[in-house]
Amino acid sequence: MHYRAIARPEEREDLVFKRVTLTFCLLAVTAMGLSAESFSYTGTLGSPEGVFQTTFTLTGADTITFQTWGFGGGTNAAGQVISAGGFDPLIALFSGPAASATMYVDGLGNPLADADNLSNSPWSFVGNCPTAGSVAIGSDSDCGDDYMQVSLAAGTYTLVLTDANHIPAAIFDNGALSEGFDDLTAGVFQTCDPVSDACISPNGNYAVDVVYSQPENTPPVPEPSTFPLLCIGLAALLFAKHFHSRHISPQP
Repeated sequence: MHYRAIARPEEREDLVFKRVTLTFCLLAVTAMGLSAESFSYTGTLGSPEGVFQTTFTLTGADTITFQTWGFGGGTNAAGQVISAGGFDPLIALFSGPAASATMYVDGLGNPLADADNLSNSPWSFVGNCPTAGSVAIGSDSDCGDDYMQVSLAAGTYTLVLTDANHIPAAIFDNGALSEGFDDLTAGVFQTCDPVSDACISPNGNYAVDVVYSQPENTPPVPEPSTFPLLCIGLAALLFAKHFHSRHISPQP
C-alpha cells in the first residue's frame, strides 16, 4: 500500500515560492530572447496630394518588413484594430534622409515601391491581403494594402507613403525624392475596379507598420529588464528564507 507524504505547511510554502520564482525566471529568459520590434504609424492625409514619410537608421544589416492596413483594415503590429475605408496606398523606400534621399533599388535596378497600379516586378503588386482585409468595389473584392520585405545594409532610409495615384517621380528614373510627385489623383481619393467598372471614394486614413528583425538604431547601454531583476530579487528572497529557517544543531 502506498501512502502520499503530506508536506508540512512551511514545506508547502517553500514549494509555492520556488514555483513562482521559476515562473518569473522563465518569463525573464523569454523576454530577453525577444529581438523583433516594430513601429506602427497611423494618421490621416489632408488631401490626396498629402505625403507621410518616416526616416530610420539601421546600425547593422536587417530584414525589414513594411505593410499597410488603412485600405482594407486589420490588426497592426501594435495590436491596434484598424478600420477599413482608407485610401489605396503606395509605399516607396529611399536611401538617405528625406532631404537628400534617392530611390532605393534592388540588385537588378528595380525601385522598391509597391502599389496596385505599379508594375515594377518583383516588388509590385505585393498585397497584404490577408492579413489585411479586402474591400468590395462593384461585384469584385479588391486588395489594396501593400507588403514589402527586404534585406537592408546598415544606413539611413526614408519610407514614403502616398495615395497610389500620387506617385513619386523617382520611381520612374531611380532618382531623388526631391523630384516631387506625379499627381494622377484629380484632387480626390478614389479607387476604381476596371473589371466591375465601379469606383469608391475612401477617406484619407492610413496605417503602416515598419517591422524589424533586430533592434533599430544604436541604443544606449541596455538597462537590465524588469523580469530578470525580479527573478534575481525573488531568488535572493528564497535564499534568505531558507537561510533564516535552516535548523542549527545545538552546540555541545
